[in-house]
Amino acid sequence: MPASLAGLRYPSSRVLLPRTRLAYIHLRNLLTDAKRDRAARVSAYVAIWLPEELVTIYLRTGEVVNATVVDATGSRAVAISEALERVPAEPEYGEICFHEAEPEQLACMFASQATESQAWPNDMAPSDASKLFPFLMSTVFDGAVEILADDTMNYLVFEGGTVARAFLAAAHHGTLVDRVAKLFTREGKVGKIELRRWPGPLVLPEQAPPRLIQAYRELTESLLRALVELGKDTAPAIAEHARMNLVGKHPALDGFSTNGRVPCDPLCDSKALTSAVAAWVKDVMWAAADHDSVSPEELLRKLTWERRHLFQSAGLFEKLPWKMT
Repeated sequence: MPASLAGLRYPSSRVLLPRTRLAYIHLRNLLTDAKRDRAARVSAYVAIWLPEELVTIYLRTGEVVNATVVDATGSRAVAISEALERVPAEPEYGEICFHEAEPEQLACMFASQATESQAWPNDMAPSDASKLFPFLMSTVFDGAVEILADDTMNYLVFEGGTVARAFLAAAHHGTLVDRVAKLFTREGKVGKIELRRWPGPLVLPEQAPPRLIQAYRELTESLLRALVELGKDTAPAIAEHARMNLVGKHPALDGFSTNGRVPCDPLCDSKALTSAVAAWVKDVMWAAADHDSVSPEELLRKLTWERRHLFQSAGLFEKLPWKMT
């Protein structure tokens, strides 16, 4: 990563909001407009430069699907809710941009900030173009190469060892070959150039949306309250024991708590989240519910009714052993 994040630039296919002071922009309104405004329902990224870190929010057809953070400790994926919480409600400092980008570029950006790169051979000098391209050709490399040239991030997508596509924040003029060559020649300037690579295919994962996570938290909380009201005072302890037994198979359950621990939103997709919650609910219902006083179907129908469409879309009812009508 560059020595300073403040000047870092990424490629874009269209500028929807040029880089501007964060104090002038309401982030949540911006993301809501991106979802509602037909013209803004695009694949894009929102980059937010804060004094100590860079927060990147990734969108697909206007919907926020993932987020990453770059700071002094490195770069990593974070829950969408955590990324939003890192942005002050009334910021005094910082800048923001909203740029449309190809889905493939977003996948490259996410991989570079959230996954380990593939090491170069010990005797390989990747910044030497005369060595780099023959090496990738000889290994029939499929994947992406990130080129950090001074304060610009650039991505080359390789298929069979040759450049198939390029997403460049620098060198905007000339043929693709000329533009890529300028990254290495630096046009006579002495500057920083670093290269990393990731084998393909690269994809941009889609996190479970915060509203689904919150809905599942409220469902499990209401389930425990209902069981306690039915006379099962040990329901919270049973639920926590079940959660601890299941968390190895379903890591998403680390984002839930019954003992007062404040959990963080899990980093997983909706399918994994739903499978985790369904397994937990099933174990709790078998162990804590009094099936003679109220059937599982009746209890769950009551607890899920208001959000039944959300749960049905997520596939929750299909994963439970009881049929909900």
